[in-house]
Amino acid sequence: MLMNGGIGQLQQPGATKTRCAAESTGTINRPAGMSRKRLPKGLTFAFCMLLTVAFDCAAATDKTAYDYSLVTFDGKEVPLSTFKGKVLLVVNLASQSIFKDQILQLEELQKTYKDKGLIVFGIPCNDFGAQEPGTDAEVQKTYSSDFHLSFPVFARTSARGKDQAALYAFLTADKKGATGGEVHWSYTKFIVDRSGKVVARFEPYVPANSPELLSTIEEVLAGQFKPAVRKSEDEDKKVTR
Repeated sequence: MLMNGGIGQLQQPGATKTRCAAESTGTINRPAGMSRKRLPKGLTFAFCMLLTVAFDCAAATDKTAYDYSLVTFDGKEVPLSTFKGKVLLVVNLASQSIFKDQILQLEELQKTYKDKGLIVFGIPCNDFGAQEPGTDAEVQKTYSSDFHLSFPVFARTSARGKDQAALYAFLTADKKGATGGEVHWSYTKFIVDRSGKVVARFEPYVPANSPELLSTIEEVLAGQFKPAVRKSEDEDKKVTR
């Protein structure tokens, strides 16, 4: 199932701005019967900024994959909240990559686990070795005519760098966890559970039909998966081509 359209961008709703309740004069309102005390303006400003950062961090922590959207090849925005309750396997594709055999493996995964709640998300990406070249129409034709995929393939976007899509910033955000850190190459696979949280990551060298990936998908679908410990430094820095 091809999601038609032009070059895709992932969009993130605007974050709610937190405003400090303290008066700009440095006066803090007290309950009746208590004295009013004036704080230095510099201290008041610092306190306001601290509250703002704290609330923004809390809001970011609460975000899930459902707070983001993908864009189809025909330019239509698709909120991921449409897929609430499903298990998502998000993969950055590249039709000229040495790992392109995984495309058909991903199709088999979709067919095998669709009725249990799995949806594979294919996101073409030209970030690594320029292995997804051509016009938007050519990229669309590759996945619609050459592979005849039943899972959704969205418009081309960036998984890292200055043009990194908001969804990928979310997927890789947990730097202390096993899923965090920069995407190194095409066919990096992220598993998002039914609550919208990123729970597992598999690097390109792990085939889409590997026993490790299959067992993880089955555990996530059954609600029995326990997230892995932090990746080793060597694995975190490994770049596979």
